[in-house]
Amino acid sequence: MTAEPPVPPGGELLTSRRGFFWVGTERAGYAGGLVPRGPMYVGWEAPERITRPAPIVLVHGGGGQGTDWLGTPDGRPGWAGQLVREGYLVYTVDRPGHGRSPHHPAVLGEMGSPFSYQALRELFAPGREGHTQWPGDGGLDDPLFDQVAAPTGPMLADLGAGQALDADRLTKLLESAGPAIVVTHSAGAPGGWLAADARPELIRALVAIEPMGPPFLADPHGGPVLPWGLTAAPMTYQPAVADPAELAGGRFELPRLSGIPIAVLTAEASAFAEFGPQVVEFLRAAGCDATEVRLAEHGVRGNGHGLMFERNNMATLRVVLDWLTSVGVSGSGDAGSGQTA
Repeated sequence: MTAEPPVPPGGELLTSRRGFFWVGTERAGYAGGLVPRGPMYVGWEAPERITRPAPIVLVHGGGGQGTDWLGTPDGRPGWAGQLVREGYLVYTVDRPGHGRSPHHPAVLGEMGSPFSYQALRELFAPGREGHTQWPGDGGLDDPLFDQVAAPTGPMLADLGAGQALDADRLTKLLESAGPAIVVTHSAGAPGGWLAADARPELIRALVAIEPMGPPFLADPHGGPVLPWGLTAAPMTYQPAVADPAELAGGRFELPRLSGIPIAVLTAEASAFAEFGPQVVEFLRAAGCDATEVRLAEHGVRGNGHGLMFERNNMATLRVVLDWLTSVGVSGSGDAGSGQTA
Protein backbone atom coordinates (compact mmCIF):
# COMPACT_ATOMS: atom_id res chain seq x y z
CA MET A 1 0.00 0.00 0.00
CA THR A 2 1.35 3.40 -0.96
CA ALA A 3 1.73 5.84 1.93
CA GLU A 4 -0.25 9.03 1.81
CA PRO A 5 1.83 12.13 1.04
CA PRO A 6 2.34 14.31 4.13
CA VAL A 7 0.45 17.15 2.45
CA PRO A 8 -2.37 16.20 0.03
CA PRO A 9 -1.95 17.54 -3.51
CA GLY A 10 -3.92 20.69 -4.05
CA GLY A 11 -3.60 24.33 -5.02
CA GLU A 12 -5.02 26.35 -7.85
CA LEU A 13 -4.64 25.53 -11.54
CA LEU A 14 -2.16 27.96 -13.06
CA THR A 15 -1.32 28.28 -16.72
CA SER A 16 2.28 29.38 -17.05
CA ARG A 17 5.61 28.83 -18.73
CA ARG A 18 8.52 27.63 -16.63
CA GLY A 19 12.08 26.44 -16.78
CA PHE A 20 15.39 26.51 -14.93
CA PHE A 21 19.11 27.09 -15.36
CA TRP A 22 22.24 27.69 -13.28
CA VAL A 23 24.42 30.81 -13.12
CA GLY A 24 27.99 31.12 -11.87
CA THR A 25 29.17 27.89 -13.43
CA GLU A 26 32.86 28.61 -12.84
CA ARG A 27 35.22 25.64 -12.68
CA ALA A 28 37.56 24.60 -9.89
CA GLY A 29 40.34 22.06 -9.78
CA TYR A 30 39.79 18.87 -7.80
CA ALA A 31 41.63 15.56 -7.47
CA GLY A 32 39.36 13.92 -10.04
CA GLY A 33 39.40 16.82 -12.50
CA LEU A 34 37.53 20.09 -13.01
CA VAL A 35 34.28 20.55 -11.08
CA PRO A 36 31.68 23.36 -10.81
CA ARG A 37 32.24 25.75 -7.92
CA GLY A 38 29.28 27.43 -6.29
CA PRO A 39 26.68 27.50 -9.08
CA MET A 40 23.28 28.99 -8.27
CA TYR A 41 20.10 27.26 -9.36
CA VAL A 42 17.51 29.58 -10.90
CA GLY A 43 13.94 28.47 -11.55
CA TRP A 44 11.76 30.78 -13.58
CA GLU A 45 8.02 30.98 -14.17
CA ALA A 46 5.97 33.44 -16.17
CA PRO A 47 2.38 33.95 -17.27
CA GLU A 48 1.59 33.52 -20.93
CA ARG A 49 1.56 37.31 -21.19
CA ILE A 50 3.96 39.24 -18.94
CA THR A 51 2.27 42.50 -17.97
CA ARG A 52 4.79 43.91 -15.49
CA PRO A 53 7.80 45.93 -16.64
CA ALA A 54 10.36 44.25 -14.36
CA PRO A 55 10.79 40.66 -13.18
CA ILE A 56 10.97 39.70 -9.51
CA VAL A 57 13.87 37.71 -8.03
CA LEU A 58 13.04 35.81 -4.83
CA VAL A 59 16.01 35.06 -2.54
CA HIS A 60 15.48 32.64 0.36
CA GLY A 61 16.96 32.92 3.84
CA GLY A 62 19.68 31.08 5.72
CA GLY A 63 19.64 27.32 5.31
CA GLY A 64 16.48 27.35 3.19
CA GLN A 65 15.98 27.05 -0.53
CA GLY A 66 13.78 28.41 -3.29
CA THR A 67 10.91 26.11 -2.29
CA ASP A 68 10.27 28.58 0.55
CA TRP A 69 8.49 30.73 -2.05
CA LEU A 70 6.69 27.97 -3.97
CA GLY A 71 4.25 26.76 -1.34
CA THR A 72 3.46 26.49 2.36
CA PRO A 73 4.09 23.64 4.83
CA ASP A 74 0.38 22.78 4.73
CA GLY A 75 0.23 22.66 0.92
CA ARG A 76 -1.21 26.05 -0.03
CA PRO A 77 0.14 28.11 -2.95
CA GLY A 78 3.13 30.32 -2.23
CA TRP A 79 4.21 33.78 -3.24
CA ALA A 80 5.88 32.75 -6.50
CA GLY A 81 2.70 31.44 -8.13
CA GLN A 82 0.68 34.44 -7.01
CA LEU A 83 3.28 36.81 -8.48
CA VAL A 84 2.92 34.96 -11.79
CA ARG A 85 -0.84 35.53 -11.55
CA GLU A 86 -0.09 39.22 -10.99
CA GLY A 87 1.71 39.30 -14.35
CA TYR A 88 5.34 39.02 -13.24
CA LEU A 89 8.15 36.94 -14.61
CA VAL A 90 9.49 35.35 -11.41
CA TYR A 91 12.96 33.98 -10.72
CA THR A 92 13.35 31.75 -7.65
CA VAL A 93 16.90 30.89 -6.63
CA ASP A 94 18.69 28.32 -4.50
CA ARG A 95 21.64 30.23 -3.11
CA PRO A 96 25.05 28.56 -3.62
CA GLY A 97 25.42 25.56 -1.35
CA HIS A 98 21.67 25.28 -0.76
CA GLY A 99 18.95 23.11 -2.29
CA ARG A 100 19.71 22.36 -5.94
CA SER A 101 22.98 24.33 -5.77
CA PRO A 102 25.35 21.59 -4.54
CA HIS A 103 27.86 22.05 -1.72
CA HIS A 104 31.00 19.98 -1.44
CA PRO A 105 33.26 21.27 1.36
CA ALA A 106 36.45 20.51 -0.58
CA VAL A 107 35.24 22.81 -3.36
CA LEU A 108 33.05 25.46 -1.77
CA GLY A 109 34.37 25.60 1.79
CA GLU A 110 33.48 24.20 5.16
CA MET A 111 29.83 23.87 6.09
CA GLY A 112 28.43 25.60 9.13
CA SER A 113 26.40 23.81 11.77
CA PRO A 114 23.13 22.13 10.75
CA PHE A 115 19.89 23.78 11.85
CA SER A 116 18.24 21.87 14.68
CA TYR A 117 14.51 21.53 15.12
CA GLN A 118 14.88 23.65 18.24
CA ALA A 119 16.63 26.47 16.38
CA LEU A 120 14.10 26.39 13.55
CA ARG A 121 11.22 26.41 15.99
CA GLU A 122 12.71 29.46 17.68
CA LEU A 123 12.82 31.20 14.30
CA PHE A 124 9.48 30.19 12.84
CA ALA A 125 7.01 28.59 15.22
CA PRO A 126 4.65 30.17 17.75
CA GLY A 127 5.83 31.12 21.17
CA ARG A 128 6.06 34.89 20.99
CA GLU A 129 3.08 36.89 22.13
CA GLY A 130 0.65 37.60 19.29
CA HIS A 131 1.97 34.95 16.89
CA THR A 132 -1.25 33.47 15.52
CA GLN A 133 -0.60 32.79 11.83
CA TRP A 134 1.56 29.64 11.96
CA PRO A 135 -0.46 26.95 10.12
CA GLY A 136 0.19 24.18 12.66
CA ASP A 137 0.39 23.89 16.43
CA GLY A 138 4.04 24.95 16.52
CA GLY A 139 5.34 22.16 18.74
CA LEU A 140 8.36 20.03 17.91
CA ASP A 141 5.94 17.20 17.07
CA ASP A 142 3.96 19.38 14.66
CA PRO A 143 4.03 17.41 11.35
CA LEU A 144 3.98 20.64 9.39
CA PHE A 145 7.22 21.60 11.06
CA ASP A 146 8.87 18.58 9.41
CA GLN A 147 8.09 20.27 6.10
CA VAL A 148 10.17 23.27 7.18
CA ALA A 149 13.05 21.29 8.65
CA ALA A 150 13.41 18.70 5.86
CA PRO A 151 14.76 21.06 3.14
CA THR A 152 16.89 23.12 5.52
CA GLY A 153 20.66 22.71 5.28
CA PRO A 154 23.75 24.44 6.68
CA MET A 155 25.16 27.70 5.42
CA LEU A 156 28.83 28.19 4.62
CA ALA A 157 30.94 28.41 7.76
CA ASP A 158 32.66 31.50 6.33
CA LEU A 159 29.73 33.91 6.35
CA GLY A 160 31.52 36.65 4.43
CA ALA A 161 32.61 34.28 1.67
CA GLY A 162 29.09 32.91 1.41
CA GLN A 163 27.53 36.36 1.15
CA ALA A 164 30.05 37.47 -1.47
CA LEU A 165 29.28 34.33 -3.48
CA ASP A 166 25.53 34.98 -3.18
CA ALA A 167 26.06 38.51 -4.48
CA ASP A 168 28.21 37.40 -7.39
CA ARG A 169 25.63 34.84 -8.50
CA LEU A 170 22.72 37.26 -8.05
CA THR A 171 24.62 39.81 -10.11
CA LYS A 172 25.13 37.28 -12.89
CA LEU A 173 21.41 36.51 -12.85
CA LEU A 174 20.54 40.22 -13.04
CA GLU A 175 22.97 40.72 -15.91
CA SER A 176 21.02 38.05 -17.79
CA ALA A 177 17.51 39.00 -16.67
CA GLY A 178 17.86 42.77 -16.84
CA PRO A 179 16.77 45.28 -14.18
CA ALA A 180 14.61 43.51 -11.60
CA ILE A 181 12.87 43.82 -8.26
CA VAL A 182 14.86 41.82 -5.70
CA VAL A 183 13.05 40.34 -2.68
CA THR A 184 15.20 38.79 0.04
CA HIS A 185 14.39 37.00 3.29
CA SER A 186 16.41 36.87 6.51
CA ALA A 187 20.02 35.74 5.91
CA GLY A 188 19.44 36.13 2.17
CA ALA A 189 19.45 39.90 2.67
CA PRO A 190 23.24 40.45 2.76
CA GLY A 191 23.61 38.99 -0.71
CA GLY A 192 20.95 41.45 -1.85
CA TRP A 193 22.73 44.44 -0.29
CA LEU A 194 26.01 43.34 -1.88
CA ALA A 195 24.45 42.75 -5.32
CA ALA A 196 22.89 46.21 -5.17
CA ASP A 197 26.28 47.62 -4.25
CA ALA A 198 27.89 45.84 -7.21
CA ARG A 199 25.27 46.64 -9.90
CA PRO A 200 22.76 49.21 -8.62
CA GLU A 201 21.51 49.96 -12.12
CA LEU A 202 20.14 46.40 -12.33
CA ILE A 203 17.88 46.70 -9.28
CA ARG A 204 14.58 48.55 -9.66
CA ALA A 205 13.66 48.08 -5.99
CA LEU A 206 14.91 46.05 -3.05
CA VAL A 207 12.53 44.43 -0.54
CA ALA A 208 14.31 43.02 2.51
CA ILE A 209 11.88 40.84 4.44
CA GLU A 210 12.95 40.44 8.06
CA PRO A 211 16.62 41.00 7.10
CA MET A 212 19.57 39.69 9.05
CA GLY A 213 20.61 42.21 11.68
CA PRO A 214 20.86 44.40 13.62
CA PRO A 215 23.62 46.47 12.00
CA PHE A 216 27.06 45.39 13.21
CA LEU A 217 25.60 42.21 14.70
CA ALA A 218 28.19 40.53 16.94
CA ASP A 219 28.45 36.97 18.17
CA PRO A 220 28.44 37.07 21.99
CA HIS A 221 30.92 34.18 21.97
CA GLY A 222 33.17 35.45 19.20
CA GLY A 223 33.81 38.31 16.84
CA PRO A 224 31.55 40.47 14.69
CA VAL A 225 29.02 38.69 12.49
CA LEU A 226 28.20 41.72 10.33
CA PRO A 227 31.35 43.86 10.57
CA TRP A 228 30.42 45.92 7.47
CA GLY A 229 27.13 47.05 8.95
CA LEU A 230 24.60 44.86 7.18
CA THR A 231 27.05 42.36 5.70
CA ALA A 232 30.03 40.18 6.54
CA ALA A 233 31.64 41.01 3.17
CA PRO A 234 32.92 44.49 2.19
CA MET A 235 30.55 47.19 0.96
CA THR A 236 31.42 50.39 -0.93
CA TYR A 237 31.36 53.24 1.57
CA GLN A 238 32.06 56.92 1.09
CA PRO A 239 34.53 58.03 2.41
CA ALA A 240 36.34 54.86 1.38
CA VAL A 241 36.80 52.25 4.10
CA ALA A 242 39.64 49.73 4.11
CA ASP A 243 38.92 48.23 7.52
CA PRO A 244 35.33 47.88 8.83
CA ALA A 245 36.55 49.00 12.25
CA GLU A 246 36.74 52.49 10.72
CA LEU A 247 32.93 52.57 10.54
CA ALA A 248 32.57 52.78 14.32
CA GLY A 249 31.28 56.17 15.34
CA GLY A 250 31.83 57.79 11.95
CA ARG A 251 29.47 59.06 9.27
CA PHE A 252 29.69 57.04 6.08
CA GLU A 253 27.37 56.71 3.10
CA LEU A 254 26.50 53.85 0.76
CA PRO A 255 26.40 55.84 -2.48
CA ARG A 256 25.71 52.89 -4.76
CA LEU A 257 22.50 52.04 -2.89
CA SER A 258 21.27 55.63 -2.62
CA GLY A 259 19.07 55.62 -5.73
CA ILE A 260 17.28 52.32 -5.05
CA PRO A 261 13.86 52.29 -3.31
CA ILE A 262 14.31 49.97 -0.30
CA ALA A 263 11.63 48.44 1.92
CA VAL A 264 12.48 46.69 5.18
CA LEU A 265 9.41 44.61 5.98
CA THR A 266 8.82 43.33 9.51
CA ALA A 267 6.20 41.08 11.08
CA GLU A 268 4.37 41.81 14.30
CA ALA A 269 5.38 38.72 16.31
CA SER A 270 8.93 38.14 15.10
CA ALA A 271 12.14 38.81 17.01
CA PHE A 272 13.49 40.39 13.82
CA ALA A 273 10.94 43.20 14.16
CA GLU A 274 12.85 44.44 17.20
CA PHE A 275 15.81 45.56 15.09
CA GLY A 276 14.00 46.33 11.83
CA PRO A 277 13.93 50.05 12.71
CA GLN A 278 17.68 49.94 13.35
CA VAL A 279 18.29 48.56 9.86
CA VAL A 280 16.20 51.36 8.35
CA GLU A 281 17.94 53.99 10.48
CA PHE A 282 21.33 52.66 9.40
CA LEU A 283 20.35 52.79 5.72
CA ARG A 284 18.92 56.30 5.98
CA ALA A 285 22.01 57.55 7.78
CA ALA A 286 24.02 56.09 4.89
CA GLY A 287 22.00 58.16 2.38
CA CYS A 288 19.59 55.44 1.25
CA ASP A 289 15.90 55.74 0.40
CA ALA A 290 14.72 53.19 2.96
CA THR A 291 11.25 52.66 4.41
CA GLU A 292 10.16 50.41 7.25
CA VAL A 293 7.02 48.51 6.29
CA ARG A 294 5.33 47.02 9.34
CA LEU A 295 2.70 44.44 8.47
CA ALA A 296 0.60 45.31 11.51
CA GLU A 297 0.29 48.93 10.36
CA HIS A 298 -1.32 47.58 7.18
CA GLY A 299 -3.83 45.49 9.10
CA VAL A 300 -1.90 42.24 8.66
CA ARG A 301 -1.52 40.83 12.16
CA GLY A 302 -0.08 37.84 13.97
CA ASN A 303 2.86 36.95 11.73
CA GLY A 304 6.25 35.56 12.64
CA HIS A 305 9.53 35.29 10.76
CA GLY A 306 8.24 32.85 8.11
CA LEU A 307 5.51 35.20 6.92
CA MET A 308 5.62 33.95 3.32
CA PHE A 309 4.27 30.54 4.31
CA GLU A 310 1.93 31.35 7.18
CA ARG A 311 -1.88 31.20 7.11
CA ASN A 312 -2.28 34.70 5.69
CA ASN A 313 0.63 34.56 3.25
CA MET A 314 -1.37 36.18 0.45
CA ALA A 315 -2.17 39.13 2.71
CA THR A 316 1.52 39.55 3.55
CA LEU A 317 2.37 39.50 -0.16
CA ARG A 318 -0.28 42.12 -0.85
CA VAL A 319 1.54 44.54 1.46
CA VAL A 320 4.69 44.07 -0.64
CA LEU A 321 2.78 44.60 -3.89
CA ASP A 322 1.14 47.75 -2.53
CA TRP A 323 4.54 49.13 -1.56
CA LEU A 324 5.92 48.44 -5.04
CA THR A 325 2.96 50.36 -6.48
CA SER A 326 3.57 53.23 -4.07
CA VAL A 327 7.16 53.68 -5.27
CA GLY A 328 6.18 53.36 -8.93
CA VAL A 329 8.03 50.19 -9.91
CA SER A 330 5.20 47.67 -10.23
CA GLY A 331 3.71 48.81 -13.53
CA SER A 332 0.15 47.96 -14.43
CA GLY A 333 -1.42 44.52 -14.60
CA ASP A 334 -3.29 45.64 -17.73
CA ALA A 335 -0.81 47.85 -19.53
CA GLY A 336 2.61 46.25 -19.25
CA SER A 337 4.97 45.20 -21.97
CA GLY A 338 2.67 42.54 -23.31
CA GLN A 339 5.66 40.28 -23.94
CA THR A 340 5.41 36.52 -23.75
CA ALA A 341 7.87 34.31 -21.95
